[in-house]
Amino acid sequence: MAVELGTFGVWSRAPLWIKEGDAAAELEELGYGALWLGGAPGDLDVVSTILGTSGKIAVATGIVNVWSEPAGQLSGAFRRVVRDHPGRFLLGIGAGHREFVGDEYAKPYEKLVRYLDDLDVPAEDVVLAALGPRVLKLAAIRTAGAHPYLVTPEHTATAREVLGTGKLLAPEQHVVLETDPAAARALARQALALYLGLPNYTNNWLRLGFTAEDLEHGGSDRLVDGLVAWGTPEQVAARLREHVAAGADHVAVQVVASDGGHHREAYRELAEVLF
Repeated sequence: MAVELGTFGVWSRAPLWIKEGDAAAELEELGYGALWLGGAPGDLDVVSTILGTSGKIAVATGIVNVWSEPAGQLSGAFRRVVRDHPGRFLLGIGAGHREFVGDEYAKPYEKLVRYLDDLDVPAEDVVLAALGPRVLKLAAIRTAGAHPYLVTPEHTATAREVLGTGKLLAPEQHVVLETDPAAARALARQALALYLGLPNYTNNWLRLGFTAEDLEHGGSDRLVDGLVAWGTPEQVAARLREHVAAGADHVAVQVVASDGGHHREAYRELAEVLF
């Protein structure tokens, strides 16, 4: 792979990186190797902005939606970014969800294949949002690897088996720095509420051994604890390292808190035990 991500990175919604323009430089200084931009726009302007305000940290999109961004335009935007910032950008793409795309959403696997055919970007600079075995295999064949979202270390182990060796595996992990079980799970359930209505995720959790009952009433404690790492920085760091032990090359850490910001204090606390 052409881009060096380090072992741990930060995952946050794309608009926050513009709102908090100095975040990238601080997170780089703390030791995080990559910044993941959730819901990144295809013009990649936010990527260029972040790279311009930092020195060496990598930026990855998690993800650019293939239904909304034409492959040709995205290819041109990619070339502009890497021209100015070579070796620091990883393009994550994915098929998203029928619930957000509408009637156009049909045969998402075939859409991904066609999109990769049309995308003029080196395979070593692309990763796929992948949960199930079919798209994981596609990621292994056609790209640098996979970026699974809202998964467990058990999924990471399975994904590594499907991808094989030599392919990037970079799961995302929700975390809550809160030691009170009720408070931690309340925040976690707020974060999971959207995804409990999206079959791409719920079907994956069922494959992992969760039950239909685990998906009810905002998610069982078993589901919440499985998907969201909570506790002290040391306890959260232990979950992140479980992904690495299971075969992850890199873990994208998404801090969940009540204010909707970057939660930089939480990332500072985590950095003290991660690096």
